[in-house]
Amino acid sequence: MLTRLLSTLLLSLLLLVSCTGDRDSLYEMLNLEEITIDQLHEGYENGDFTIQQVTRAYLDRIESLDKDRLNSVLTVNPNALAIADSLDSELQAGEIRRPLHGVPILLKDNINTYDMPTTAGSRFMEGSVPPEDAYIARKLRENGAVIIGKTNLSEWANFHSSFSSSGWSGLGGQVNNPYDLTRNPCGSSSGSGAAASANMATLTIGTETNGSIVCPSNANGIVGLKPTVGLWSRSGIIPISYTTDSAGPMVRTVRDAALLLGALTGVDPADDKTAASEGNSYTDYTQFLNENGLEGKRIGFYTQPLGNHFRVDTLMHQTIRQLEELGAEIVEIDQIGGNIGGDAFQVLLYEFKHGLNEYFASLGEDAPLSSMEELAELTRNTPVETERFDRDLILTAAEKGGLDSEEYQNALENMLSGSRENGMDKVMDENNLDAIVAPTGSPAWKTDLILGDNFQLSSSSPSARAGYPIISLPMGNIDGLPVGVSFFGRAWSEPVLLEIAYAFEQATDNRLVPEL
Repeated sequence: MLTRLLSTLLLSLLLLVSCTGDRDSLYEMLNLEEITIDQLHEGYENGDFTIQQVTRAYLDRIESLDKDRLNSVLTVNPNALAIADSLDSELQAGEIRRPLHGVPILLKDNINTYDMPTTAGSRFMEGSVPPEDAYIARKLRENGAVIIGKTNLSEWANFHSSFSSSGWSGLGGQVNNPYDLTRNPCGSSSGSGAAASANMATLTIGTETNGSIVCPSNANGIVGLKPTVGLWSRSGIIPISYTTDSAGPMVRTVRDAALLLGALTGVDPADDKTAASEGNSYTDYTQFLNENGLEGKRIGFYTQPLGNHFRVDTLMHQTIRQLEELGAEIVEIDQIGGNIGGDAFQVLLYEFKHGLNEYFASLGEDAPLSSMEELAELTRNTPVETERFDRDLILTAAEKGGLDSEEYQNALENMLSGSRENGMDKVMDENNLDAIVAPTGSPAWKTDLILGDNFQLSSSSPSARAGYPIISLPMGNIDGLPVGVSFFGRAWSEPVLLEIAYAFEQATDNRLVPEL
């Protein structure tokens, strides 16, 4: 008891120092660098620190390092310290909400929170506070997490212009890469990726339609998991596509991804895709983490992304040899499905319009926008909106009809059949595969607000269009810039993918901590 009292007094003094001097000192004194959920809980139980102190340390770190450098955090929660105090009281009373009690987390700013604006990075959505939490935000609070803020993102989840710079939003500006501030963080979940890598919170959450979790995970050297569509509810999330959108963990370890994944599963009547998760989901995915999880696995090596960057190819071939040494059998595959890119694009245009109209209606009388058509009209008549990027996707989507149109129905059918029974499912059945592996992307490119993004390669489309899961984690680095490897597979195959990813992570330890 005396030891705990002395520890509390010391940390209180450090808290005072952090408020009056070096804002990052409390973070350093609490030794929060790369801290995991398990380590955080151990510290709380041992009296090494309180939830309030940890929350303060992250908020100070955001203020001192993010604000003028990374630009990954768009908003901080004014209630974060009060929430932390309340959770400390519960902890002292012996009431522990597993698995996320007292865990600070940042959410991408297209996920509704009742106590902060949700804007998708758009100037037209500035100050829009939704009437209630998104389903997954509510689950986070129920599980004891401290939502400390919202991350910057590519505006409208990067579905706004014919070309753009990932990580840029009109409201928040450009997110930077923590390994080199002149380089791009990739993907629409750019702020979540940069913040997780730079230790601005213990956990972050992003969203993905196609590549927006795994691409920033690749560029920022972290673990990113897009679950099967329907494993996590999308209600209360500003959408692009009802068919292919999902939120997912963006964290620093596979175990933390598994812990966060299970905490937020559940059937939500407001998202009928989640009905299919019943019997296909778990509240605890850590049971599948196995250091020997690659033994006996038959994995397809998707070679189509190769040939775009020879140094990525070299890393990928090294990874294949490592997988084989760890007990996996590798089967090369060069194609997954046919050419369905045009159909997939049409699906996104139609569903973007329909989804935004539904989202604006959900905000009630306080909605800053009433419809996609109003968004398009404001965009045309506001010069600042088109002075940098053309906003062509917004204007084109606004002209689409309803989801009952023949063009949409045909495109949806072609996309799903081409990506599922004639795509992922066919390849995996014919080759008797447990999973598929491929490089996630290239090293981060230089941010260019004139010419836009410089994607070299990606491997997310086969799983994204099918609505199937994918996980990316570090496989190495090129001149200090991280490069990731992705494992993807059938619907609801998260247990297998986590088992494989965990075994690879434990054997290789490729995570590279950025030096800010």
